[in-house]
Amino acid sequence: MNDHANTLKDLHTLSNMSIALSVDDFGTGYSSLSYLKKLPIKTIKIDRSFIRDICHDDDDKTITKSIIALGKALNLHIIAEGVEDIKQLHLLTTEQCSLIQGYLFSNPITADELLVLLKQPQAVLNKMKSTKGA
Repeated sequence: MNDHANTLKDLHTLSNMSIALSVDDFGTGYSSLSYLKKLPIKTIKIDRSFIRDICHDDDDKTITKSIIALGKALNLHIIAEGVEDIKQLHLLTTEQCSLIQGYLFSNPITADELLVLLKQPQAVLNKMKSTKGA
């Protein structure tokens, strides 16, 4: 992002090629609200640092709800990263965060393991229920 003009041009070129762009770890580090306006992004990912204590920390809950509301108002997809338990999942789905990722669903896996997983979604649900107290 040091060369803003060229970076912006390159990102628009990618977007025009139907490549969807996301802002990862939104709300931390160098991610800025101005990116939502300037960059051709389709998705923001809520950083796991806000998700980790979302059920116990009112500030994290408020920040997460605000990011979801902002993303929805801008017609962006919102992904919550780092979801590890059913309570977090319930709170996020109640707030209409439709895309969730984290260890609640699976540890990191290879592409071959993903193909097996996609063919057996019920096995994942059963694993979630047995290991996470669903």
